[in-house]
Amino acid sequence: MPLPPEDRQLSPYTGWTREHWEATADGLLAAVRPYASPGRALVDLPGDRPSWSGRRSDALEGFARTFLLASLRIAGAGGADPHGVLEDYARGLDAGTRTPTSERDLADGDRESWPPITDRGQAMVEAASIAFALRLTRPWLWDCLDGAVRGRVGRWLADALRRTPNDNNWHLFPLSVGGFLAEAGIEEKEARAAVRRGLERIERFHLGDGWYTDGRPRAFDHYNGWALHLYPVLHAHLAGDAPLLAEYGSRLSAHLAGYAHTFGGDGAPVHQGRSLTYRFATTAALWAGTLTGHTPPPHGTTRRLASGALRHFLDRGALDTNGLLTLGWYGPEPRLVQPYSGPASPYWAASAFTGLLLPAGHPVWREQELPAPAEIRDTVLALPRPGWLVQSTARDGLVRLHNHGSDDQPADTVLPDNPHYARLAHSTATGPVHEGLADNHLALLVDGRPTERGRIQPLGAGHGWAASAWRPRAAGQDLPGVTVTSLTLVHGADEVRLHLVTGAGAGTPVTHGGWAVAGTQTLAGPAATARADGRLSSELRGLHGFTDAGTTVVPEGTAFGPSALLPLLTGTLPGGTALLACAARLTRDDTLHPLDAVGLTVEPGDTWQLGLRWPDGTERTVRLAPEAVAVREDI
Repeated sequence: MPLPPEDRQLSPYTGWTREHWEATADGLLAAVRPYASPGRALVDLPGDRPSWSGRRSDALEGFARTFLLASLRIAGAGGADPHGVLEDYARGLDAGTRTPTSERDLADGDRESWPPITDRGQAMVEAASIAFALRLTRPWLWDCLDGAVRGRVGRWLADALRRTPNDNNWHLFPLSVGGFLAEAGIEEKEARAAVRRGLERIERFHLGDGWYTDGRPRAFDHYNGWALHLYPVLHAHLAGDAPLLAEYGSRLSAHLAGYAHTFGGDGAPVHQGRSLTYRFATTAALWAGTLTGHTPPPHGTTRRLASGALRHFLDRGALDTNGLLTLGWYGPEPRLVQPYSGPASPYWAASAFTGLLLPAGHPVWREQELPAPAEIRDTVLALPRPGWLVQSTARDGLVRLHNHGSDDQPADTVLPDNPHYARLAHSTATGPVHEGLADNHLALLVDGRPTERGRIQPLGAGHGWAASAWRPRAAGQDLPGVTVTSLTLVHGADEVRLHLVTGAGAGTPVTHGGWAVAGTQTLAGPAATARADGRLSSELRGLHGFTDAGTTVVPEGTAFGPSALLPLLTGTLPGGTALLACAARLTRDDTLHPLDAVGLTVEPGDTWQLGLRWPDGTERTVRLAPEAVAVREDI
């Protein structure tokens, strides 16, 4: 559907208004309609890669996630449904639950019924979206359904109360179903117990300051916003439970105080974590904070961030020629796709339209857009709970996230590195390299193969710094006796990365990758420098312990382009305890000083004494020992 004209007076940064959000929702819903089954119970989107749950489950996902989008659109319009989409979903509720949902029925060729909700089964996830959608549209849909249909839908949903979820954000799916069923008077006791149980289970994941780990000990990512905050806060809001909303709303507010700084000036969220194909669902928590009155950003900032993120993806090819969201980042990107993702998986992005629940007269829609935090001033923000350091620069709007705490490793084993978690840094303009030498990573070479980072032990984060310790891994095992203590310091657009390596044998080769930029242009000079086909450039310069610098081609590219370049430093360890240090930069600003203006003095010892001098004269003093870091504030 065509979009309204831009309004650059009300929205000087994005041009978008509430009407643009409504038109986008209408367009997304219109695009999926041709793929609905005859009874409208399944939405089977095209794609040659089904999820591990199978095509039937994927088609339920298409129904549930687009139903959530429709419910936000219609509830936000006070029940107005000019395109008649609720009638389709009402028919789907009837058809999807009409046939007994057993595996035998499915094998016998039934074409409409929904898969049953099972332990750790995908249908549990989709039941939560259906429950929220029914809750939001209750006066116009649920209350108008035939009693027999309500009974069947209630029985199908109620299975979520009795099934075992995965031990992560999935605990919120029975909670979401329970919230609706309790209000609808269906199995109320068990439904309310599911709500309590879900809240109790996620309590183990909250580490403070609004930061949850997603089940695994240190799995921090966008699931904080689009699940672990959104679901309990939206439930409390819809239930009118003021004490519960105060508790979870305060956590959301604390989270948003830092999270609002992770969106770039071009609208992009930081490219980090799993399920990135949900794209602009990254804005759901921002809207939830405004909806419930638990948010630090002003209204004009919230709308600017949310509209900026939505436009960022729509302007860069997130929709295919049929208007469908693809499995990817901009266009299709198979390397971002998890095994649980089917063709309709990207429609989790429906939660981004939570803002439509705010009426047209709300200040978030009527106040003028304000700049994003990344556009106002250069900012360095420590987030100690996840072990992150956020660095943004106003001249180019770039945001970089330096990672010293999120590894996505299970508690009882160590898996191969996930590039979307294990890197030393992630950003709003770059994606990780998936094959070969890694970006933003220090590797020792064992039999010619680079080591992995493995489990990350955070050592702290403070003003302008974050640090961690880790044990390099080769062939699935820690290198015996080898430990790396890593420290990142940032100032303006500059970064310094320090690594104290203990226990590695003399002559061990090492490599250090910088930021991988999508592009093809290598710049000559004493540092390893690469420039994207636009203005984005990446530079890496050795300060101590490295002997050579160069740039290597990443032929498979990244999510940001089909080819990429990676600045790379190399060297050889002397044995014993060795220091490796480099300066790095990712920027779109052509006016910056040369990176060699960063100065470092080194005094070895049991505790290494380091002096860092930034080009503007600011100095920092660092004491570095194995698994111990002390950073003195700026002089």
